[in-house]
Amino acid sequence: MILSNIPLFYSLTVGLGLALNLQPSVIIIGKYFLKRRPIANGLAMAGSPVMLCTLAPLNQFLFDTFGWRGSFFILGALLLNCCVAGALFRPIGPISERQKNKEKNIETKEDRDCCENFNKFLDLSLFKHRGFLIYLIGNVLMFLGFFAPIVFLAPYAKHRGIDEYSAAFLLSILAIVDMIARPATGLLANSKWVRPRIQYFFSFSIAFNGVCHLLCPLATSYMGLVIYSIFFGLAFGMVCAMLFETLMDLVGASRFTSAVGLVTIVECCTILLGPPIGGTLIDTFGDYKYMFIKCGAVMVLAGTFLFIMNYYNYRMLAKEEKKRMKEDGEKKDNEDARTKKGEENVKAVEKIQDVNETAPLKNDENGLKNGANLPTEP
Repeated sequence: MILSNIPLFYSLTVGLGLALNLQPSVIIIGKYFLKRRPIANGLAMAGSPVMLCTLAPLNQFLFDTFGWRGSFFILGALLLNCCVAGALFRPIGPISERQKNKEKNIETKEDRDCCENFNKFLDLSLFKHRGFLIYLIGNVLMFLGFFAPIVFLAPYAKHRGIDEYSAAFLLSILAIVDMIARPATGLLANSKWVRPRIQYFFSFSIAFNGVCHLLCPLATSYMGLVIYSIFFGLAFGMVCAMLFETLMDLVGASRFTSAVGLVTIVECCTILLGPPIGGTLIDTFGDYKYMFIKCGAVMVLAGTFLFIMNYYNYRMLAKEEKKRMKEDGEKKDNEDARTKKGEENVKAVEKIQDVNETAPLKNDENGLKNGANLPTEP
């Protein structure tokens, strides 16, 4: 009974730990960097393939040497180093007393209802944000075929008659290329030519990933699988380097925390469904190529969808900006006209007041002149 519950307990614990590890690190990068944020994201994401590169053959060695229990002990000790990295995170700057008092007053308000309290942590108004919805739909489609090829790459190589260590080395090749591709993509995405239209670059990366999977069934030899692993690592690194950068580009830094949480909640469903669907296709047809074709077709569809909808979003944003500038110009013209009219009214009032003030003086002056013209008595 206890042994049967170990996989469930392990899955829940590891899933919770990885979620608490990934989300804060992604959010903190967005708060620390602005001008060179794509490069920072690319460098931060490059750490994952470094471990994937070394752990692929290491896992096989640990399993053969220490068994599954010893392997889990060693891997758990390695993951504990994440606690050291997490302890190094610090706030950007000290919080002033005024800010502390302001936050305290906000928290002590009694008229705040349940929805407002919930929106403090998850901004549900993002579901009305056009760019966020486009990103969410595209990513939900993408994750149906994003992770399954990694899961089944080594088994596919073994299915082709390749030994276990050579099959595991394919993941190392993928990880090495991925490790180089992520910071390189961040550097390219930070350039003045790409960053203003980074959503197009992200769409291309997803479609390129899908094309690699569609061509994978043509690789029947070990050298063919090596070439596939190289291009797959390049495409995979490009997507991972821009995955969160494109989200922040759409929603802004102030709403990024809620956006990451909502995206992760929705995407979990397709992330969980992707590998089982791939495994079902393999069991049904007895061949791995249908799994790769499914993943490739889904990712090409996701990339095409994002490209078209981002083009539409950019067009709408340009129209809205043009309309806003026109309204601001009309508003400014109306304010200038009102100001000018007000100045004219003030001048007219001052002129009337001057006339009223000078009228008695003129009457007195006329009276003096008339008195001077009267004849004097002898």
